[in-house]
Amino acid sequence: MTNSAIKKIEGHRTHRVGWLRAAVLGANDGIVSTASLVVGVAAANAGHSEILLAGVAGLVAGAMSMAAGEYVSVSSQSDIEQADLERERIELATDIDAEHRELAMIYEERGLEADLAEEVAVQLMAKDALGAHARDELGISHIAKARPLQAALTSALTFAIGAAFPLIAAVFAPLPRIEWWVSGTSMVFLAVLGCLAAYTGGASLLRGAARVMFWGALAMALTAGVGKLFGVVV
Repeated sequence: MTNSAIKKIEGHRTHRVGWLRAAVLGANDGIVSTASLVVGVAAANAGHSEILLAGVAGLVAGAMSMAAGEYVSVSSQSDIEQADLERERIELATDIDAEHRELAMIYEERGLEADLAEEVAVQLMAKDALGAHARDELGISHIAKARPLQAALTSALTFAIGAAFPLIAAVFAPLPRIEWWVSGTSMVFLAVLGCLAAYTGGASLLRGAARVMFWGALAMALTAGVGKLFGVVV
């Protein structure tokens, strides 16, 4: 049986870590920030057009902010990874014996007997010395590798999608009840998002929904409070 067949049978989900984190963060932030903005502006007794304008502006600014923030932060992670790999490449070229001993010691610390650890280090380094050190010494794997562009695009797209839901609710909600319409529908959207994220990651659906709903409700409540307290657009 091939390795790919085994992976399909086992059904591991760790390969989804990179894009799932960015997608959930973007969608959650889109729903929470846009709904909070709309609720806060509505609580300040703004008109329907002003509320929608604020929501659209929040969608555009938020999506660009998410893209830029994710790209910069993940690029920084990628820079660190590349610098560590280059250093490891130089060490392998200048003192391969020391690198071999270092890798063998890592395997011993993980529970292998000395002779077996030595043999494993020999065989893995013969096949891909840099890959073995990247994975077992530096903790850099294909699954967790930094992908700045993927993170930026995923976050921006999912933010925009998430932000669209409370905006659509605001379009159809009657002005006197817009705060309740947007808050209520956004809580439903957050619950669905939490369940989808938990299902994709193989976690508890109830826990996934509860944690995003809690923070979403808190954000909307605080923003509405500011809007009512100052009676101005926030």
